[in-house]
Amino acid sequence: MKVIIQIPCYNEEKTLPLVFKTIPKKLPGVDVVETLIIDDGSTDKTVEVAKKLGVDHIITRTHRGLARGFHDGANYALAHGADILVNTDGDNQYPQEMIGDLVKPILDGTADIVVADRQTAKIAHFSPLKKLLQRFGSYIVNKAAGTNVPDAPSGFRAYSRHSLMRLNLITRFSYTMETIIQAGNKGLVIASVAVTTNPKTRESRLFKNMWQHVFKSGSAIFRAYVMYKPYVVFSTLGLIMLIGGLLPFVRYFILLAAGDFGNHLQSLMLGAVLITASFLSFALGVISDLIRTNRTLQEDILERTKEIQFKR
Repeated sequence: MKVIIQIPCYNEEKTLPLVFKTIPKKLPGVDVVETLIIDDGSTDKTVEVAKKLGVDHIITRTHRGLARGFHDGANYALAHGADILVNTDGDNQYPQEMIGDLVKPILDGTADIVVADRQTAKIAHFSPLKKLLQRFGSYIVNKAAGTNVPDAPSGFRAYSRHSLMRLNLITRFSYTMETIIQAGNKGLVIASVAVTTNPKTRESRLFKNMWQHVFKSGSAIFRAYVMYKPYVVFSTLGLIMLIGGLLPFVRYFILLAAGDFGNHLQSLMLGAVLITASFLSFALGVISDLIRTNRTLQEDILERTKEIQFKR
């Protein structure tokens, strides 16, 4: 049993020693524990510090963002025989000493993915608004995925080899939301482990402000949801427009019955446009569902390709 602990890094020379200090060298039920640094184009001495700390693997590349870093790290871990991939951050916000608790459900065979619950309501440096948005974001993700993950944005996670074979990232912003939605719709079992975070060391580099984070996260959630349930989105939209389009006609016939023969052309034109749009939405739903079916078949092929590519 081999566990690889990956640490995406971008200019983390100051905090990386704190992360390595708390990474366990041995884990119950695990034969080999190795570390992997994904250097996302750092301009400081992150790589040099990592080498001095004794990291086992280093991926260096130009700056491409967190989601691409996770993708590259996952493929690297699969290629090097990892049974479990653990992801933590280079800013030392997560308690690495709890990695054993994080991988235990996977070792026990009760989960495919384990997401750490940071218990955001207890994090002192989170504002009340940020705590509210975190809870709301997790609620939306769980509705889209059919899961029950208390802290969906948490990046402190463990993935089984089987789950990494089945997940395919598309977003370039953050993988956290998309992987949960994919996992939920693919029937992968997700568990949670409560943790407490370390004191804040720096501001987030994923976004400039909270509202940019909300916009990008919302876009990623919506896109992932439409990928797996397009018929729900387009059918709902089509039904709303159909009802909106029928109302002017119902109103027109009521007025006719009451003896009002005035000019109601504008409202009838609006109704006709909405009804036409509703039928287009229903048609898009059918087309999107056919595309979803085709993508599912392609993902099955991709999974089997990974099994051949990363065969141990």
